[in-house]
Amino acid sequence: MSDRQLPEPSPFTTAIVRGALTRRTALTGLAGLAATGLLAACGTPGRNASATGSGSAASQAPKAAATDLSDTEKVVNWSNWPEYIDVDDKGKHPSIDAFTKASGVKVKYNEDYNDNDEFFAKVRPLLEAGQDTGRDTWVSTDWMVARLIRLGYVQPLDYANIGNLTNLEASLKDAPFDPGRVYSLPWQIGFVGIAYNPKATGGRKVTSVDQLLHDPALKGKVTMLTEMRDTVGLVLIEQGKNLGSVTAEDFTAALAVIQAAKDAGQIKGFTGNEYTKPLASGDTAACVAWTGDVVQLRADNPELGYSLGANGIPMFSDNFVIPNLAQHKKNAEKLIDYYYDPKVMAAVTDYVNYISPVAGAKEILVKNDPAVANNELIFPSQEVLAKTQTFRGLTAEEETAFNRQFQTVVTG
Repeated sequence: MSDRQLPEPSPFTTAIVRGALTRRTALTGLAGLAATGLLAACGTPGRNASATGSGSAASQAPKAAATDLSDTEKVVNWSNWPEYIDVDDKGKHPSIDAFTKASGVKVKYNEDYNDNDEFFAKVRPLLEAGQDTGRDTWVSTDWMVARLIRLGYVQPLDYANIGNLTNLEASLKDAPFDPGRVYSLPWQIGFVGIAYNPKATGGRKVTSVDQLLHDPALKGKVTMLTEMRDTVGLVLIEQGKNLGSVTAEDFTAALAVIQAAKDAGQIKGFTGNEYTKPLASGDTAACVAWTGDVVQLRADNPELGYSLGANGIPMFSDNFVIPNLAQHKKNAEKLIDYYYDPKVMAAVTDYVNYISPVAGAKEILVKNDPAVANNELIFPSQEVLAKTQTFRGLTAEEETAFNRQFQTVVTG
């Protein structure tokens, strides 16, 4: 990692550097058991992979770059999570259509990234064999980005093709999972908290993990997430632990609390974000939930409540990467550049309701959609950001062991 002097970190930066971030898991199913500073001046060419510690594996990997066909084939293949981009009443994606109209590049957009490990299992055999995955870019959670970099499966970005990078929020210009932001740029960011339906809680607010797991009024009507870092992270923070320095003993102790609540019948199940419909209907009284989902649910169910932890708030991010042997790398970088236009990102944020990484998006929404612009779950205050924590980066061995323990609780 470079020994350059970085600016004094903001609360956002401080949260990120505590450890690799995590993301909401699949819309369906359980996560698998697979093992596991942006440049000081924006707008300059991406550095060689060997310039940072996390890039050392990449520098030893097989050939990463293919002959770029971007100039002759006006197409880009993009894989993303479901419902993670703007959609109009006809099911079209206005921002994608506008990009194609402006650039002449057709976007083959696939919502086939349902879970980090599931997606990794699909592309890993191709990457290991030095073959094209058929994708030019995709959006991975930061802890998965760290794995991809470690294995040498992603290419450095060429910032010469991403002029709008100057709009990246200053606090996001460096990341522990990608020092110097050589390989990745953020797509969206979000928090983890507790959502509840007052109609199903008897009018009670649910404001703590302790209440979620022990209040008799909620018995049998609680769900938690299948995303290990989010579910266990909330419990760890409640126990006074810092997610940036979690030990194996801390993790085991937090799991014991969850297991006890499950054994007592307090928890009815573990879900991806299929928790939304039962929460809205009242079949689920309270659950661990992601901010963007709750904001969307509140549009139709304004009575739904949401609590962020008083002692700390788990935070995650999702990031663009370009895999080895992508056939249209420059087109992918043009796509990333397009979404770093504040007007474009404002339209995406207005729909998905997660936290924008692009400076200037809020100012546009103040005019276009003040309710979104003033929502602290979408544009959090410095006070809220100061409470955010992120699960520390795990070694491959730790990730396997932690996942195995967690899945025993979830499925046992």
